[in-house]
Amino acid sequence: MSRTATVLRPALLRPWSSQLRSTSGLYSRTLLAYKPVRGLANPATMPAASKENIGVYCNPEHKLWVEGSGPSVEDVKTGQSLKEGEVTIAIKSTGICGSDIHFWRHGRIGPMIVEHDHILGHESAGEVIAVHPSVKTLQVGDRVAVEPSQICNKCEPCLTGRYNGCLEMRFMSTPPVDGLLRRYVNHSAVWCHKIGDMSFEDGAMLEPLSVSLAGMERAKVALGDPVLICGAGPIGLMTLLCCAAAGAEPIIITDIDQKRLEVAKEICQRARTYHVQPGVSMEDAGAAISNLAGGTLTTALECTGVESSVNAAIYSVKFGGKVFVIGVGKPEMKIPFMRLSTQEIDLQFQYRYSNTWPRAIRLVESGVLDMKRLVTHRFSLENAVKAFETSADSAKTGAIKVLIQSEA
Repeated sequence: MSRTATVLRPALLRPWSSQLRSTSGLYSRTLLAYKPVRGLANPATMPAASKENIGVYCNPEHKLWVEGSGPSVEDVKTGQSLKEGEVTIAIKSTGICGSDIHFWRHGRIGPMIVEHDHILGHESAGEVIAVHPSVKTLQVGDRVAVEPSQICNKCEPCLTGRYNGCLEMRFMSTPPVDGLLRRYVNHSAVWCHKIGDMSFEDGAMLEPLSVSLAGMERAKVALGDPVLICGAGPIGLMTLLCCAAAGAEPIIITDIDQKRLEVAKEICQRARTYHVQPGVSMEDAGAAISNLAGGTLTTALECTGVESSVNAAIYSVKFGGKVFVIGVGKPEMKIPFMRLSTQEIDLQFQYRYSNTWPRAIRLVESGVLDMKRLVTHRFSLENAVKAFETSADSAKTGAIKVLIQSEA
């Protein structure tokens, strides 16, 4: 099979159990505790699942393809594969994240390695089409955004409310846990957030919005704060929307792509842009950015994870400032330690999010944030390979956020 071939083989459905390869104690306990249900609570609410389930896969050889997945359409119709506390969701819209591109093209992000055929995707929204009898909070027909976390609820991070640090975290689309880029998915009801009449596209965008909100909260961005945002990709632009709504001023945003900076000005006219040029030292870039802000920068939100960008941010903030790294980078990088030390600059990092989804839903429902301009391309689930190619080649395609859409 070629690297970019799209193969539809709905008849070759993978067993649902093969999608959960983890051998952790948590999964073992889950298997013992949960018993599959042989039917839905109410036969009158049988889901109208008519199409075979398919998913978007990558593997260690960096191939990308579409083929049959679980749960099967028969299991969806009967509820046979549902476990206690679960619902079945017909996924309607899923965004492609930079991590999806990394797992496809590089096979890993740090210690998270693709070792088998692996389903991608974790930015999804859809409609509940089946409910286990134990679930009382959701019903068939509810529109939901899927938070892709599955936690133990026993370790210290979970018990103290910072469940993004769960010691037994199973985050969908992070190997070995399969992701949400499927037509149907079974998921714990507690991680399915009702979105009312919000569009499925906006529902899918709640996941990257959650990343930005988590960064805003931990960096403590406040009204009137001068802020630098490094990177005008999906997370950088989402963070720009959040900083503008929070009343940060001035707001500087940087990128190597002038077209993305133009989008930044479009969604926030008062943003000041800095076009990063090749070969400029981190000291000179930092000084230029600082001058653009009038020498007032106290906080930098670094959304690229690129070493040169992180270091330019360190040189841009003033004494006592903070560089908060939202982006994901390489396993090791060099930083200007003495600049941090002599200027008492705090360097902090973020890993995903926790407790952000209700806030994200309120911000979108109320119209405080409008994320629609960030969506540049849409593809069907069957055409997912083309969607990934478009997202990965953003310099040519102009892609910001690419969405994959599905019908049940």
